Amino acid sequence: MRYVSTRGAWSADPQPFCAILLEGLAPDGGLAVPQRYPVFSRGELAALRPMAYRDLAFAVLSRFADDIPREDLRHLVDATYTRATFGSDAITPLSTLEPNLHLLHVSNGPTLAFKDIALQLLGNLFQYVLDKEQRTINVLGATSGDTGSSAEYALRGKRRVNVFMLSPQGRMSPFQAAQMYALTDANIHNLAIQGTFDECQDVVKAVNGDAAFKARYAIGAVNSINWARVAAQVVYYFSGYFQATREDGEPADFAVPSGNFGNILAGHVARAMGLPIRRLILATNENDVLDEFFRTGRYRPRGAAETHATSSPSMDISKASNFERFIYDVVGRDPVGVRKLWDRMASNGGFDLAGTDYWPAVRAANFVSRRSTHAERIATIRDVHARFAVTIDPHTADGVKAALELRDRAVSTICIETALPVKFAATIREALGREPARPAAYEGLEARPQRVTVLPAAAAKVKAYIEEHAAAV
Repeated sequence: MRYVSTRGAWSADPQPFCAILLEGLAPDGGLAVPQRYPVFSRGELAALRPMAYRDLAFAVLSRFADDIPREDLRHLVDATYTRATFGSDAITPLSTLEPNLHLLHVSNGPTLAFKDIALQLLGNLFQYVLDKEQRTINVLGATSGDTGSSAEYALRGKRRVNVFMLSPQGRMSPFQAAQMYALTDANIHNLAIQGTFDECQDVVKAVNGDAAFKARYAIGAVNSINWARVAAQVVYYFSGYFQATREDGEPADFAVPSGNFGNILAGHVARAMGLPIRRLILATNENDVLDEFFRTGRYRPRGAAETHATSSPSMDISKASNFERFIYDVVGRDPVGVRKLWDRMASNGGFDLAGTDYWPAVRAANFVSRRSTHAERIATIRDVHARFAVTIDPHTADGVKAALELRDRAVSTICIETALPVKFAATIREALGREPARPAAYEGLEARPQRVTVLPAAAAKVKAYIEEHAAAV
């Protein structure tokens, strides 16, 4: 398996997995993608069905990371997906709300969000490669709420790794902010940016775009632009499908809350690998750029002034960085087509694929979408609690709301839970009139001393901070 960029880099010299593992953007500003998606035959899928999560993860990930010796990859997978870290050997257990309506619980890791599934593995992969190559890396990332804490908990105290995490000041829940800012590990640096998440993400891309700076300080990425994260998330689509269905080849739908398009992109990849996913139900909040695209064909990223602060804050995103990987598939995996569309977006503020030769490929990908408002989010949390005695967080509520509107009762619909309710206590109090359950390890979290540096949304300021706190390599 070798990797190229969505914009054409490495086409003449495709890269192995370990070479793109530590990278953010490719040298041409694109994203790393496999030259082709590995495909499981029907017989191979049948053999995967009875596997435990660790075995399933190894079977899937070994198709993407075949430059890591199998015994080493097996050890990394087994060390990552443990009962101690995720609460059970199932790792991502599934519960049934009613016939053909399920919740896939992917938020049982150390930071109570789905991103732990990928980032716990990524932390171990980073340590493995850096030790093997005797290298140091400075990880630069941006978070709208959950990626940051998941990345920091995965990389805290790791040898040869410093973490610089940007977050939008005042736009996360108090629990989310405290999860990151209360960490005291010397290799963790939290930077609260005076702006939106999209502005944080713009700064990360600008720093990565300075090739000399990136090389001097060995800037790497843990954001969803890191391909290893997408690959790790593909695994729980297989796990959820096998738990929800009985027959090989039986179709299923997945409902996925989406902001940066990484989680649902993993479902798109899983389907390309042969998993019988019928539809991917994409749910947004009031920041509905992706819903608009799948309904109309128009992709129009919003600026900071048009990006709403909502009660599902991890999805307060108006520039979906992983969307470029999907468009690469839509244009027939042609980097020239991607570059033309992104040039059009830079000059015109967006692009419209409806009525073009590319629109049939978008429709064939079988995405459907819905948006939610705050009132609908609250109503869904109340409804799910009243009907099923289950408390869901506001992002999961966006996904469930979309699933309930679009489901086919004859087909299994699997709603991906993205976080535990305790991370968004104010919304749960409004919906249910009580505090959400809180794990004992997080008692008093918001009251702990917090360590964070406030900076403007300027790449130059972030680069100066990195220069001061990370030695050149």
